[in-house]
Amino acid sequence: MCLGIPAQIKAIVDEDNQIARVDLSGVSRDVNIACVLSDTHQIQDLIDQWVLVHVGFALSIVDEEEAKKTLTILAEIGELSAVVEDINQGEDS
Repeated sequence: MCLGIPAQIKAIVDEDNQIARVDLSGVSRDVNIACVLSDTHQIQDLIDQWVLVHVGFALSIVDEEEAKKTLTILAEIGELSAVVEDINQGEDS
């Protein structure tokens, strides 16, 4: 199943390549933020924003309240721990 997971942008790690570090339920992960950049905001404005992440890309900015609700639901159905485990295994490769 393909699943986008809410994560919070914590830092910009490579401005030229549009890479940010996000916190995804306690796991730090670098993701591409090209899809969420716009002409009206500086790249640094994205810090602390919530984004929907799928396969290493931030696909859209999401509301913090909705992001937290989604994470709660995913945790309740057991999907969140599986996704976090998959992320951790990918970093070990």
